[in-house]
Parts: sequence; structure tokens; C-alpha cells
Amino acid sequence: MQDFIYQSAPMRVVFGTGTLRQLPDELSRLGVTRALVLATPRQKDLVASIQEMIGERFAGVFTGAVMHTPVEVTERAMETVRDVRADSIVAIGGGSTTGLGKAIALRTDLPQIVLPTSYAGSEMTPVVGQTSDGIKTTQSSPKILPEIVIYDVDLTMTMPAKLSATSGINAIAHAVEALYARDRNPITSLMAQEGIGTLARALPKICAEPSDKAARTNALYGAWLCGVCLGAVGMALHHKLCHTLGGLFNLPHAETHTVILPHAFAYNAPAAPDAMTRVATALGVSDPALGLHDLARKLAAPLSLREIGMPESAIEQAADLAVKNPYWNPRPIERAAIHALIARAWRGDAPESAFG
Repeated sequence: MQDFIYQSAPMRVVFGTGTLRQLPDELSRLGVTRALVLATPRQKDLVASIQEMIGERFAGVFTGAVMHTPVEVTERAMETVRDVRADSIVAIGGGSTTGLGKAIALRTDLPQIVLPTSYAGSEMTPVVGQTSDGIKTTQSSPKILPEIVIYDVDLTMTMPAKLSATSGINAIAHAVEALYARDRNPITSLMAQEGIGTLARALPKICAEPSDKAARTNALYGAWLCGVCLGAVGMALHHKLCHTLGGLFNLPHAETHTVILPHAFAYNAPAAPDAMTRVATALGVSDPALGLHDLARKLAAPLSLREIGMPESAIEQAADLAVKNPYWNPRPIERAAIHALIARAWRGDAPESAFG
């Protein structure tokens, strides 16, 4: 048993089916009267329902959130915050709207309620990643952590199978890295293994039958567990690579995580034997790195950086950036090995075997 410190996040979580209807009570709990709703243009019907549900506490809506939380988008959203005199944020959606809400909270300390519609998990963390001039950097602050998260399985039922697959593997990535984090602890390790296994079992069912409510419920539960891990311990090589590649080449967030995860785990597996055993157990396989790759293949998810828009000519630049100011990692960061990792991921090769 290693020495450890565990600190739980001061956050309220409401989980279930039909829990959106509890939004008015949760706003009352916060004591707010002017909520700015963050959503996407596709969610206009849901926004209309929320406006009717919360009445005069609906201050307005901003629908301009995009991937990687560009600073210029946050600045436009801040104009809306001031114009409508918002005293709170209600973010509906995946990582883009959640990230925007967190960026606003960083600047204003406004209380947040998040209604996730994907398995991104960032709603459980006090961290926001922001992009400026193609460089994505992260920042942590107690102001960033949402006060309330309402998980409503109904809000995930229309998520396409393809997005469910990549969003779910993105969540699994949080738990995988939590298993070899420098500040890991027994509680997050239990959550991580349970989250990985739950999602790995649920996602194939969702891809086969997107309306399977039991599978959707299990996937959202698994995503919550993985999100808790992301918020409780530090991340390592995998997240560094994904932030670098996503910010530099504007690659889709969940798809980038899906492609990189098996390769980053294979890189770290020799230095993280307990994590290797736990992931193998969760997936029910002997080689966990190949198991993660095979899961993505089974879900018809992207397997290469090439197919999600990264040019081959950028591999050198990506390798240079990935070793610059590296995160802590269980295995030393070596440029030649990182270059080989990125090249394998670009081609869509299977990861190196965790057993060498």
C-alpha cells in the first residue's frame, strides 16, 4: 500500500433519468436569479424547454461554444454575460459548452450548473484547457469546478453511436491515466477500474442499439466515475499529447483521445505494472494496450491521426512540442520514442505490445 492523500471535490451530483426537471430546485439551492444558458444551435428545443422551466431566471443564451475553448470565443461569451447581467451559468452539452462555462467561471467566479449530453467528464474537474494562437494550455482553480452537475440519461439518448464511441473512449482515457498518476490513491484506482470496465461493456451495446437505455445509463455512470478520476488526480503523457495535437491542428477532441490512448498506454505500461493489470482486468484481455485498440476497432472508431485530419508533415513538429514542458509521467519522456509513438498513431498501426 502506497502513502496517499485523497481530497474529494466540493460538488453536488444529481444522477438519474428525467433529472433535468430538478434544474429549478438546483438554481434555488444556489440562490441565483439570472442564469445564462450555454448550448449549441441544435439544442434550441431543449433551450426553449429550459426557458419555460425556469421562467424569469432565464437571462439569455449563448450558442457559440467550439472545441478547445478558444480565448476569442470566451471573450465574446463574456460580452453576453455582461449584457444580460448573468449571476450564474447553465451549460448544456459536451466538452465544448462545459469548457466555455468553466472559462467564464474562471474570469467571474459565477456558479455553474452543468447538464452533460456526452461522456466527456470535464464537468467533474477544476481544470480548463484554453487555446490561443494554436497552443492549448490548462489552468486549475477552485473557481473552475462546477457547483452542481445534473446527469440525465435522457439527454444522452440522441447522441449518435459514433460520437458515443469516441466520447466513451475519451472518458476511459481519464481513468487509464488515473491508474498510474503520481498522486493516485486507492479510491480513484477503484473508481478508474470500475469506470473502464463499465464503459467497455456498455459502448458496444450502444453502438449496436443506440436506444438501449440500460446501456446508456451504465455508460453515463462509467463516464461519471472516469470524470471523478480526472478531477482528483493529475494526468500524464496521454493528455499532454492530446492537448498538443488538438490545439495545434484543431483535431476533434474525443477522436484524438481515441486514437492516442492505446499508444500512450503502451508507452507507459512497462513503468506501470499495476495499471496494466487493472486495465487488463477491466477489459477482460491479456494485453491491455491491444485491448484498448481492439475496443476502438470494435466500435468503428477512428484508429489513426491521418483520418481525423493531421498531416504527416506535422509529426516532427508534434514530437517537438510534446517533449517541451512535459507533464510528469511514469516513464521518462524521450523524443525518439515519442516521435515513433506519434508516427504509429498517425498511420493507425496497432500499439506496441505491453509485453514487449
